[in-house]
Amino acid sequence: MSQLLFLGLIALGGAFGACSRYLISELCVALLGRGFPYGTLAVNVIGSLIMGVLMSAINQGWLEAIPARPLIGLGFLGALTTFSTFSMDNVVLLQQGEFLKVGINILLNVAVSLAACFIGYQLILKS
Repeated sequence: MSQLLFLGLIALGGAFGACSRYLISELCVALLGRGFPYGTLAVNVIGSLIMGVLMSAINQGWLEAIPARPLIGLGFLGALTTFSTFSMDNVVLLQQGEFLKVGINILLNVAVSLAACFIGYQLILKS
């Protein structure tokens, strides 16, 4: 596969991932309000679940690494989940003196995202 096609797959996946991130974040605000960064948590958990499913499907031979990895893993999931937003959410909470929310946000994003990735991986293994 040419480098240009590889980059094109990443760009295509990234466009869909960025739009999905926006829509999921807006949905979370509409449903749950702005009192906690639910949108960031949601995209991190959803992205981790998808990453687990993707990597397990590739490792099991259900999907070809190319084009799935650049399109979904690097492009879509790279745009859907961003650590920079997670970091900024926590800085804002710290500036607001919401120390408990910072701890909860870090714990939930890390623990639940790891669990989601593991579950996603196992879903394919058990199939």
